[in-house]
Amino acid sequence: MTALVTGGHSTATLYEASAADCACAPGLRPVWPGARLAGPAYTVRGVGGDNLALHHAVAAAPPGHVLVADLQGAACGHWGEVLAVAAQARGLLGLVVDGGVRDTVELAELDFPVFASSVTVFRTTKDHPGALGAPLVLRGVPVATGDLIVADADGVVCLPRDVAPSVVARADERVAKERDILGRIRDGHTTLDLYGLPTRRRTTR
Repeated sequence: MTALVTGGHSTATLYEASAADCACAPGLRPVWPGARLAGPAYTVRGVGGDNLALHHAVAAAPPGHVLVADLQGAACGHWGEVLAVAAQARGLLGLVVDGGVRDTVELAELDFPVFASSVTVFRTTKDHPGALGAPLVLRGVPVATGDLIVADADGVVCLPRDVAPSVVARADERVAKERDILGRIRDGHTTLDLYGLPTRRRTTR
């Protein structure tokens, strides 16, 4: 699914190709090594310290989507093994949450990608149903249901659905150009020459 949606490009490549402020502020990290995901967002706005909205989202989100949740960065275990198994059974691709999660070993064993702002065992309540499918702002970046979410070890980016295909096409061009540059570096060229960067001026005494 990742390769199909993004051409296999990393968040860094897509961010540079977008020429837009589409990268979430640092702090959303993969909760197990090697986790990565890409797919259309299904947005969730809940209350920090309460995970009822996530339970509703798992039941409501269409298959093939990534849950993108704003829980105000609350350091509580809003998500764990039970919700991940439920999400996989519903055909969901992963979770990006500004909030805490737990059961990271089990999430890795399930191969269910989760990106969160913290890992913690602290319990949650189940009182607030939240809002599903409504636009939100995730670490400074607007996200609407249907936008393309991509996450890997370097960060999380969100591309509006109407521009995502053109960004992926520009990313293809960028990768081809970088391959040429890497080949020329290996042949002895310097990055100063290849990028037209200013050289150090010699000073006279």
